[in-house]
Amino acid sequence: MSGYARPPPRIDGMISLKVDNLTYRTTPDDLRRVFERCGEVGDIYIPRDRHTRESRGFAFVRFYDKRDAEDALDAMDGH
Repeated sequence: MSGYARPPPRIDGMISLKVDNLTYRTTPDDLRRVFERCGEVGDIYIPRDRHTRESRGFAFVRFYDKRDAEDALDAMDGH
């Protein structure tokens, strides 16, 4: 089993942005609220430490549309 409670989402064709320097308390809902301003978010993945299950401090936010991902990159760069 891969560690997912449900099958992983189909991310084919989605554009991924890596988001660094997250607090360990950041949730997918927190990120969704921020990034939905730029377009439709298809998936958010926050990797967790295999042993402690704590966030590793980064995430991948995936958009359906490349332009939305580019807008998010421009809006969030340096924030």
